[in-house]
Amino acid sequence: MKIGIPTEIRSGETRVAATPETVKKLRASGAQVMIQAGAGQASNYLDDAYATAGAQLVPTAADLYAQADVVLKVQAPASDERAWLRPGQVVIGMLNPFDAEGLSALAAAGVTAFALEAAPRITRAQSLDVLSSQANIAGYKAVLLAANAYGRFLPMLMTAAGTVKAARVVVLGAGVAGLQAIATAKRLGAVVEASDVRPAAKEQIESLGARFIDVPFETDEEREIAQGVGGYARPMPAAWMARQAGLVAERCKQADIVITTALIPGRPAPVLVSEDTVKAMKPGSVIVDLAVERGGNCPLSRPDQVVVAHGVTLIGHTNLPAMVGADASALYARNVLDFLKLILDKEGALAIQREDEIVAACMVADANRVTRSA
Repeated sequence: MKIGIPTEIRSGETRVAATPETVKKLRASGAQVMIQAGAGQASNYLDDAYATAGAQLVPTAADLYAQADVVLKVQAPASDERAWLRPGQVVIGMLNPFDAEGLSALAAAGVTAFALEAAPRITRAQSLDVLSSQANIAGYKAVLLAANAYGRFLPMLMTAAGTVKAARVVVLGAGVAGLQAIATAKRLGAVVEASDVRPAAKEQIESLGARFIDVPFETDEEREIAQGVGGYARPMPAAWMARQAGLVAERCKQADIVITTALIPGRPAPVLVSEDTVKAMKPGSVIVDLAVERGGNCPLSRPDQVVVAHGVTLIGHTNLPAMVGADASALYARNVLDFLKLILDKEGALAIQREDEIVAACMVADANRVTRSA
């Protein structure tokens, strides 16, 4: 069986779906591996390293798609790439299981497609959890971007010229990205506060040295909804959202940096920082909106832009992991490798176990039909 890794063509995408490390392991399993020449260059994985690991270098994406039985991707195939897909081919990547149009196009191409973001939040699937591996990087990079845009120090400094106060950082949403943002901001010496709808997040936030912004629950319904489903948050009642908005607004007015990470799968991002709150923030403050691709946690954020509104810098990059291409690729490639173990046999041949709960959850297209509703 031949596994192919094409160059990612989306603008700004530096990641690659396999590294020399994972290519070597795939070759040891018995699979043949082809990689498009230059596919890893943007993340500093060079062709010579792939060749040494046992991969065959292929000059063009068209040649690769024409030969590969399994295609490993980071982003979902663009329309140009879909023209090269063949019936019976397997496509694995972050295919956006909520993109109904994209899934229909994959089904129409006759491929069997697996969206790794759809893996269930169970212990057995942790090693292939692409959302966690990439969100971890996004949370880290968000703090570095904020520190770069902020015109002051983050840590408290005592100098002969006087004392510089520590920056105050507020993190909204304490999933994987939020927790990494808290940890990184603390390592840089900031005073950190954080908020999350899920009660279990309080202990995690405080264990990292941050203060938990507590929004009390007034009803059993609010408390039940806050537990979330499968590790994901659920939309909260309007009354709780109003109380949170008031409390968060007060914290943001005092903050120097705000990092927002709140997302609900398949839904627009909740608005956590209103325009009125931005107006009340200190001049020179910074907001990094990690939910901007889903509409944003702040209505003033703009996808893939850095804008200044009411004296506040709003950073809206949509692909922060691609800014740390080498490590993001290394982690993602290991996620992909662990998923491949579920659909390959001991000789490296394709053996899709459709009854496996992880395989079934990730499968979004098969036999010319969409197998998952968006």
